[in-house]
Amino acid sequence: MDPTTQHEAANSLADNQESETSASANGHAKANGSASAANGSAQAAKGGANTPNGHQPSSVLLQRTSDTDFRTVLSNGLAACRRNVFNAAIFSFVVNVLLLAMPIYLFQLSDRVYTSRSQDTLIMLSIVVGGAIIAHVFLDMMRRFILMRVAVETEAKLGAPVLSAAAKASQNGSNREFQMLGDLQHLRSFITGPVILMMMDVPVAPIYLAATFLIHPDLGWIVGGTGAVLFVIAIVNQKLTAVPYTQANTFAMRANLAADAMARNSQVINAMGMIPEGVLIWGRETAASLKAQVSAQDRNIYMTGLSKLVRLFTQIGILGWGAHLALHDELTGGMVIAASIIGSRALSPVEGTIEGWRSFVQARSAYARIKTLLQNSPLNWERLRLPRPEGRLTVERILYVPPPTKKVILNGISFELEPGESLAIVGASGSGKSTLARMLVGSIIPTAGNVRLDRMDLRNWDPRQFGQSVGYLPQDVQLFPASIKANIARMREDVTDEMVFDAAELADVHEMISHFAYGYETQVLIDGTPLSGGQKQRIGLARAFFGDPRLVVLDEPNSNLDAPGELALAKALSRAKKRNITVVAITQRPALLQSADKIMVIKEGTAHAIGKRDDIIPLLTANGAGRGAPLSTASEAFA
Repeated sequence: MDPTTQHEAANSLADNQESETSASANGHAKANGSASAANGSAQAAKGGANTPNGHQPSSVLLQRTSDTDFRTVLSNGLAACRRNVFNAAIFSFVVNVLLLAMPIYLFQLSDRVYTSRSQDTLIMLSIVVGGAIIAHVFLDMMRRFILMRVAVETEAKLGAPVLSAAAKASQNGSNREFQMLGDLQHLRSFITGPVILMMMDVPVAPIYLAATFLIHPDLGWIVGGTGAVLFVIAIVNQKLTAVPYTQANTFAMRANLAADAMARNSQVINAMGMIPEGVLIWGRETAASLKAQVSAQDRNIYMTGLSKLVRLFTQIGILGWGAHLALHDELTGGMVIAASIIGSRALSPVEGTIEGWRSFVQARSAYARIKTLLQNSPLNWERLRLPRPEGRLTVERILYVPPPTKKVILNGISFELEPGESLAIVGASGSGKSTLARMLVGSIIPTAGNVRLDRMDLRNWDPRQFGQSVGYLPQDVQLFPASIKANIARMREDVTDEMVFDAAELADVHEMISHFAYGYETQVLIDGTPLSGGQKQRIGLARAFFGDPRLVVLDEPNSNLDAPGELALAKALSRAKKRNITVVAITQRPALLQSADKIMVIKEGTAHAIGKRDDIIPLLTANGAGRGAPLSTASEAFA
């Protein structure tokens, strides 16, 4: 890497992240490798532009495309990084060879300058050695520059794919995969740290060993034998510390997850005085991590101390045996000193590697986790870019048994909705309604059976295209720390104000938003401030209807709404029907049933009744809903 490129890698980080995010988060790559700005999907071979809603004309047969293959990121994407690491290794070889100038200088001073008392010889030797030292320092700086840019480029190449794959892998509710971003930081710290430099110096040890043999074979055997002993110590160190370090990393990750859970539930734990319990849970995992880390570090310290002891005794051995050889006129004093320095340089990389073994193990484990995540990501699968869906939803005898439990959550549920039809799902708490809702939008994969949109299984839809064709309002509405406008627009930057306004009008939230001082530009904080629970739910409803989706799934959309909010929701469902949008709504309130075409009653994961609204409501009323009981109670009695 040329010195003039000192700022190139760092300056290109933002560009690389942006392009990687566009390609990986959107889930597609064009045939020529560039990402589509409008929807991130691969365009047709002629490069035709997408429509504002991210769809191409249904009459055009679209080419087969695939998501960005994250496996190629680990191979082709990091090829330049590997080449630069190899270049840094070459620099390390030259840097260490140049260090031979110092012992050679001492040897020449002792055996040539002091005996000849030649000022000219001293000056020339000093100039040559000074030039070698300058070259050594310059090349050492260059290899550090290279490694720093390799670290930046590695994070730039892997950052967006890791985040995209983690987001996809966490769709079942676990955020453990997002810890991989911390693994990226470990990897970057290792590349820029001192341990990798020590490991790059190890291949130069044979050069120093050969130089020691040239001074005297006896001294060479001393250094070579010590190197073999240190190599054995390194292997033993790896065996002794591998398991404890792995356990420490595992418990540390679980402690981080516990801390994240506390952050998400900060209001709850403060309101109900649960801080000690939360800290206790975090403390248990942290204590286990620290215990394993202390065990591993203690063993590493023992091995490091042993290696240091061996190396220092080696120095004594070289000096002592060298003095013995000098007494027999086989060596000079300068040669003994030079051999001591060269022997120390031959052994120090091995000793440094043993001392920094923990950093290497952490980096290796981090890369292994990142590699596993990217290679196994479902986003690697090829898919056909289909025409814009009409909204026909088909559910075929789905069964869901979440691992590792064997409890059946959903069993044998089947129904079909034509475009524009709406279905209300009622049932007692814990009957599987929310699980079914998540399954309808592809967040959960059924154990058996199929969920189809326009006859195509959800798993075979292009993720970006499917996401643009579906709206989802979960029970627990979470908004991004951004403006109301950005939240409605699903954080996309390629949308028009008309599209945002259209979604707000469809969800009947425009009047509510207009009451804020800054309107659509009102900033929402990470905890949802300044929105109330009902306002967050209504903004989430507008987000679900953004982009004119063909299927909208609403999980308890009126749980936090007041009377005006309920009226607005009814208007939104009416407008959705006029636009031929298929709607599935889960509810516990009778008012929402009047807006549905069909009603399904679920009990213990099984559909006990499904039919037209006018046929099911009298049954629910007869079982208690009409006497003021909640729908969950009525549906339970109905079953």
